[in-house]
Amino acid sequence: MSNIIPSATSKDRLTKKQRSELMARVKSKDTQAEKTVRSLVFKMGFRYRLYGKTLPGSPDLVFPSRRKVIFVHGCFWHGHSCTAGRNRPSSNKQYWIAKLQKNRKRDKNNLKALAAMGWKSLIVWECKVKKTEYVTELMQTFLNDD
Repeated sequence: MSNIIPSATSKDRLTKKQRSELMARVKSKDTQAEKTVRSLVFKMGFRYRLYGKTLPGSPDLVFPSRRKVIFVHGCFWHGHSCTAGRNRPSSNKQYWIAKLQKNRKRDKNNLKALAAMGWKSLIVWECKVKKTEYVTELMQTFLNDD
C-alpha cells in the first residue's frame, strides 16, 4: 500500500481500490484529537476509562463516579457547523448525504439514551481541540459541575 494518497479531482476519480485504501486509513479510535483531549484531562487531574462499550455511543472518555462522558467528534463524520463539517464529497453524493445524516441521528439518539440513564455528556469537536485553553476550560467546567 502506497503512502501517497491520490487526489480526487473531477477528471481523476479514485478507483474502488484506491478509495478502499484511503478509507482504511481513517481511524475511529486513538485519533490525534482524542489523544490531545485525554492528555488535557489527565493534566487537570481527572482519571477516566476509555470507550464505554456498555454505554450508548461508546463514549471516548468515561468518568463513572461522576456519571459523565466525553465524546471527541470528528467534524466531517459528525456534521459539525465548521468548514470541515460542512464539506461534502463530490462523488457518490447520495450515499454521503444519507451516511452523514444517519451519523447525526445516531449521535442524537445516543445522547438522549445517556441522559435517560442519568449520564451527562459533552461533545468536544475536532476543530476546537487546537484551542487548548478553550477546551480545557470547557472540560473543567463540565467535569466539576454537579
